[in-house]
Amino acid sequence: MYQVYVRSFQDSDGDGIGDLAGVRARLPYLKRLGVDGVWLNPFYASPQHDHGYDVADYCAVDPRYGTLADFDDLVEDCRLLGLRLILDVVPNHCSSEHPWFRAALAGGGERELFHFAEGRGERGEVPPNNWRAMFGGPAWSRIREADGSEGPWYLHLFTPEQPDLNWRHPAVAAEFERVLRFWLDRGVDGFRIDVAAGLFKHPDLPDSPDPEADERTRDSVNPLAWNQPEVHGVWRQWRAVCEEYTARDGRERLLVGEASVPTPAEQAAYVRPDELHQAFFFHLLHAPWDAAHFHRVIDEAVRDIAATGSTVTWVLNNHDQVRTTTRFAGADALSGPARARAAALLMLALPGAAYLYQGEELGLPEVVDLPDEVITDPIFHRTGSRVGIRDGCRIPLPWSGLEAPFGFSPQGAKDPWLPQPPHFAAHTAERALADTGSAWHLYREALHLRRVLPQFADGGLRWLDTPPGVLAFVRGDGLLCAVNFGDGPALAPVDRDPLLASGPCPSGVLPAGTAAWWIHDGSELF
Repeated sequence: MYQVYVRSFQDSDGDGIGDLAGVRARLPYLKRLGVDGVWLNPFYASPQHDHGYDVADYCAVDPRYGTLADFDDLVEDCRLLGLRLILDVVPNHCSSEHPWFRAALAGGGERELFHFAEGRGERGEVPPNNWRAMFGGPAWSRIREADGSEGPWYLHLFTPEQPDLNWRHPAVAAEFERVLRFWLDRGVDGFRIDVAAGLFKHPDLPDSPDPEADERTRDSVNPLAWNQPEVHGVWRQWRAVCEEYTARDGRERLLVGEASVPTPAEQAAYVRPDELHQAFFFHLLHAPWDAAHFHRVIDEAVRDIAATGSTVTWVLNNHDQVRTTTRFAGADALSGPARARAAALLMLALPGAAYLYQGEELGLPEVVDLPDEVITDPIFHRTGSRVGIRDGCRIPLPWSGLEAPFGFSPQGAKDPWLPQPPHFAAHTAERALADTGSAWHLYREALHLRRVLPQFADGGLRWLDTPPGVLAFVRGDGLLCAVNFGDGPALAPVDRDPLLASGPCPSGVLPAGTAAWWIHDGSELF
């Protein structure tokens, strides 16, 4: 699956912001790359305090991105090209401009649909508990009543513009079932679920022994706010809805969760046979460039998650993380691109599903030198710190040409919503397609081989004994993958040219920062 961050993919109307018509125009590019489907980040009606993850209307297209007619055209084109289409759904919280929350602020019964609570202290001036928000600051904001008096507080685990919904109220579950059916009826193939380990909070909302954990890690760590057992009932209900649609036409609908939990064993609970089909395995995404670390997290995933009957869902990049080209760079910055290519080839050799993030096939680096005045990430504006900000991986894609906007917008358009650096000229899709040695061609060939080689049909892997710093495993009855995490060349597992390699790979040698595939016939190994 290929993740499209709509805002940064392709601008069709010249306003500097990507849109649904732009996605539709670039579908042939994705088909040529060889992906099976597309995941769209939120494009719903939103005030854009967190670029669409603050949803004001879950069944409307934000005018910045187009119309429902544009969406229907996109669905039709995906169907014609044989591409699956899944949407991002955001059930943990909504926008402070959602009709429910506006009614709640006005004093209506809708307050029961959120987490409103009286404050502590003599005048209720202290928040109801000590939780901190993941994006910085207290996780509670106090409202002012219509008569001007100070009112209760409401919970927001991200920003004040994203109030958390109260999933213990049956109206919330009913509303989201309506939302799912609205989009399923329009032909989508499933949903990526934002904050899938969220939704339910400890019913007593007690103080946390480590209240700053989420803020410190930028992750869902507070055990009182995340990963509550009741959430699994929601995924069973959603799975039943998807299976109802599948029973009608035989086309499977997919649920994939952003379930950031402490261990693979805990994540396995989300992909039991009657819950989510897939859940992103973030332990690989967070792994440093280290053979032992990669070995351990892959082992844990195959052991714990595959044992449920689900597929492991691998990912190395997404819209919230520093790109691998930059993340894997060592003391020598030039090592980053080679390691990113090697990691991609490793991921695409593993049993399970793989999700790619737009631009990784172009070898895009993280943009780390954005001026303060152009940064849009609410993390920066709430904390004043650049730690954990996400704009650097969300820069609009470079498609063609030698200068901005690099084909992202039509001629004479407004500047892209985030500035593209001049060095993006070396990473345009136009240039990548013309260079058979580019990362784009490596991804395309790897995706093709995943589809046609029978060895990939086998769901397991067998590790090989290897020299220090090298990982190697065999898939099925003969697809061998080896990766050199070391700083110098290593002996290749077989003394012949590889079927596919992430970089130059002489026969019998596996250079540093290189991954390669061979068809193994049972002969010599190392």
